[in-house]
Amino acid sequence: MGRRPLFTSESVTEGHPDKLADQVSDAVLDQVLATDPDPAAARVACETLVTTGLVVVAGEIRTDTYVDMNQIARSTIAGVGYDRAEAGFDGNTCGVLVAIDEQSPDIAQGVDRHGGPGTDDELNALGAGDQGMMFGYASDETEVGQPLPIHLAHRMAERLAAVRHSGQVPYLRPDGKTQVTVEYDDHGRPRRLDRVLVSAQHKPEIDTDTLLRPDLIEHVIAPCVPEGIDFDEERVLVNPTGRFELGGPQADTGLTGRKVVVDTYGGIARHGGGAFSGKDPTKVDRSATYAARWVAKHVVDAGLAHKAEVQLAYAIGVAEPVSISLDTFGTEEHDPEKILAGIREVFDLRPAAIIRDLDLRRPIYQATATYGHFGREGDGFTWEHTGRVDGLRAAAGA
Repeated sequence: MGRRPLFTSESVTEGHPDKLADQVSDAVLDQVLATDPDPAAARVACETLVTTGLVVVAGEIRTDTYVDMNQIARSTIAGVGYDRAEAGFDGNTCGVLVAIDEQSPDIAQGVDRHGGPGTDDELNALGAGDQGMMFGYASDETEVGQPLPIHLAHRMAERLAAVRHSGQVPYLRPDGKTQVTVEYDDHGRPRRLDRVLVSAQHKPEIDTDTLLRPDLIEHVIAPCVPEGIDFDEERVLVNPTGRFELGGPQADTGLTGRKVVVDTYGGIARHGGGAFSGKDPTKVDRSATYAARWVAKHVVDAGLAHKAEVQLAYAIGVAEPVSISLDTFGTEEHDPEKILAGIREVFDLRPAAIIRDLDLRRPIYQATATYGHFGREGDGFTWEHTGRVDGLRAAAGA
């Protein structure tokens, strides 16, 4: 028998430079949504760059509230663990440069007013914030509807940060990456972990083989491996170069939106290209991607297919999506055309309806900026809730 299929996905910790940038951008967005007297009128497109000793916060924001971006950037970075010079970056003393303009009036006129000739109702009054296509995906290979490689990579990265914050592994520093390769059986189900890679920033003079590797296997990797999945400790790589002392913005410049595959499905599904962090929900790059995941997860949770990928496409200033498509990869348990018809009946995918149904005008976004936007629990992750399963099954005639 030949070698079975493998698939690999990666994640990064909250201390990775790109994720620092995402967290600052989403912290700014949360502050606007939390304090603006009319959050529905606020518009945020915030980009962050972090590099050695410097944070740059730029973009376009329209709001009637005051946002102390200097303080937000510092507190966010220090909260991750970059709070002293020994960590290689200090949010308390780094330089912070703010360069914010107002939203372009050419964009605003399409988003705020247009929904089609002669339409004045609330849901048509908000057009899409940009053109583009967005994808959502779900699979029944994990309980949370995520592919196993990205799900495990996220959970290991999350645990890498948790054992650092708790002091259980006290010599760790904030930067880090994980990578998980899963072997699938002949039926496309996860069978074993073929390879696990963890790169973890650490204090000087920590020996990888005698201390770091056994600690990470015991406290980070093993607790994340699900029952029924084979795992061999000999297939674990930890800091393959032998040392990872210099990390964070001191070692690598970070930018908002540079981890879109990490943010979504780990490469197993398609991606429209638009990033999420720092964008208010009128930007369909964010809200429609959440909606597409919401729909795809309903398809899988309803038992209509084992895998589902939903694509939405929009034109700037137009409320109705210009296209909705569904791919079930041959795993459907019901007629895909009827499933798609049910989707159109049950889900209103105009931006204003998405914002209303998923309750997206709340300060919920900084929590999404690390460890993936999907497969997460909590009140803020409304696109993970599948309360319309019965309605979809009925509408699809299942």
